[in-house]
This record gives sequence, C-alpha cells and structure tokens, in this order.
Amino acid sequence: MLIHNSGFRKPAEFERHDRTWMIWPHRGDLYGAKLGAVQREHRNIVEAISQFEPVTVVVHPEHAGAARVSLGNLAEIVEFPVDDFWTRDCGPSFITNGHGKLSGVDWRFNAWGGKHSPWDKDDRLAARILAHVGAEARRSWLTTEGGSFALDGEGTLIVTETSILNPNRNPGVSKALAESELKAMLGVEKVVWLPGDPMDKETDGHIDAIGAFVRPGLVLFETNPDPADPHSWILAENLACLRRETDAKGRAFDVIPLEEAIEAEVTSEAFCRSYLNFYIANGGVIIPGFGVAGDARALATIQSAFLDRRAVMVNVNNIAAFGGAIHCITQEQPAIA
Repeated sequence: MLIHNSGFRKPAEFERHDRTWMIWPHRGDLYGAKLGAVQREHRNIVEAISQFEPVTVVVHPEHAGAARVSLGNLAEIVEFPVDDFWTRDCGPSFITNGHGKLSGVDWRFNAWGGKHSPWDKDDRLAARILAHVGAEARRSWLTTEGGSFALDGEGTLIVTETSILNPNRNPGVSKALAESELKAMLGVEKVVWLPGDPMDKETDGHIDAIGAFVRPGLVLFETNPDPADPHSWILAENLACLRRETDAKGRAFDVIPLEEAIEAEVTSEAFCRSYLNFYIANGGVIIPGFGVAGDARALATIQSAFLDRRAVMVNVNNIAAFGGAIHCITQEQPAIA
C-alpha cells in the first residue's frame, strides 16, 4: 500500500491504543446551568474508558483544582490553556510510521466555522499535546476536525462534503485539493465522499454521527425509520452514496444499520442523538445512552458488531444538548511498535 506523509499513516480507531486524551469542560459562558451536569457525564465517561486503557485529561490551569476533585485517580491530568472540551476536533490526529515513531497532524481549527469564540487556545492544543508526548507536529493548511473523517487503517477514508468543503472552513478549496491534503496527512489511498448533513447546525455534518468503521469493509451506519423526519432522507441519501462506492481494496462496503435515538428528548437545536458517536477502547466500546427504550437495542447492535470488546453505555443527555457525544470528546493515542 502506498503511504504518504513520509511513511506515516493514521491507525484505525479499532487498532491498539496507548491511551485516551480528553479535555475537562469548564466554559460557564457556553454551558451555563448545565455545566455541572456536563462535568458529571464527562467524569462518568472517563471512568468507563479507564476500565480499558489509561486516560489523560487536559485541564485549563484555572480549573485544575475542581477537575482533580472530580476525577480523583481516574485519569492523569495535564494543565494546558484550552477553550472548550471537544478533544476529537481540536486535538491531534496521531499518526505512526510502523517503526516505533509517533507523530501527529495539527489541523487548522476555527470552532466549526466560527460558531463559538474564542478558539485560539484550542487551535494551539494539538501542538501542545504532541510536544508533551515527544511527537513531531505536522501542521496542515486544511481547516477541519477529527470528527470529520473515519478511516479503516487499510487506505480508506470517509468524509462528508458539508463539513470538509464548507466555506466557513475552507473557502474556495476544491474537492480535489482537499482530498490531496487528506491523503498526504493521513496516509490513505482513497477518499470516499458522502454528501453529509445540512441539518447539522453544530458540526455541519461530521461523519462521526453518520457512519463508523467496525473493521475494514464493515461500517455501522445511522438510520432513521420515520419518513416524516427530514433527517431520515438525509441519512438514506448518505447510505445510498456509500453503497455505490468501494474501499481502497476494491471491496463494496458491508453495512450494519443503527437506528438513531429517535425517542430521546431533544433539548436543543444542536442535540446529538447518535448512538454511533461511540468510542472504541482497548477491549471495550463506550456508547452514548439517552435513557430511552432504544438504548437497549443500540447496545445490543453495537455489542454484536464488536464481539471482541465489552460494550458499556453512559448517559450523555447533557453533553448531547451541545452537539456531540462520546466520540466527540475523546481522541485516541495509538500504541506504537
């Protein structure tokens, strides 16, 4: 397989990790009266992941005391200036070269097209984390986020047009130019473009609420059975597009449908009701729950997809109100040979 970026590639999320990176939520101006509840859910997610692998939590220095009280011995704490807590999107995309060297892509970050200010500390966070672990930072000119792509570790990348090509991130950038940069930075051979989700007002249709690799060739894909819901048609359009594609090895994609949490109480315009926004850990998969009947069905579906891992569900109703879930607040650091 041809590998770009001087022999580096981004391992798939289901490959072995060294640890998980997260960020402690502290923004009272953004989360208001829900901040305490968001922090409690965050702590519960840290606890769930820590059963399977080490967790390092970045904490703004002004909030380190509160974080240490809440997290106790569940995680290592590292103090860096930070704006928000969506680690998937502002943290580094770790890459390895297969010979014991760790590096990372430092994407340009502008808070999903300037939706929340300030974001300058978050834009510098990837470089700080990479320096902390002694890894080289490879700065990309592309403005994007870690939740905007999914890859299989065998040369295939799936992205959405509504996110990557959005003029609020990359004005004037063509699909071909964006694709070239994604291939170069992540070490992939083929980029599969899905139309995305124009209804998503927070991330502009990140792939991590639409589809996720279980293993090469097999994708869990979000569905909505309600024909009266416009989101049902959006997801169906994305699935139809995926079914017309093949991966870097020439294989058609096998798909496991995963119904989104249509029974969840939607408490905001940005509410993320995606069970697919889970986190794959070493020996586990941490799944968002909403306290509805669909939780049990989603847990069973995901557990059957990951037979070699233990599925753990954590309630995320308060975090979900702000546009994301478990995948959005985590970032894996891959193990190296």
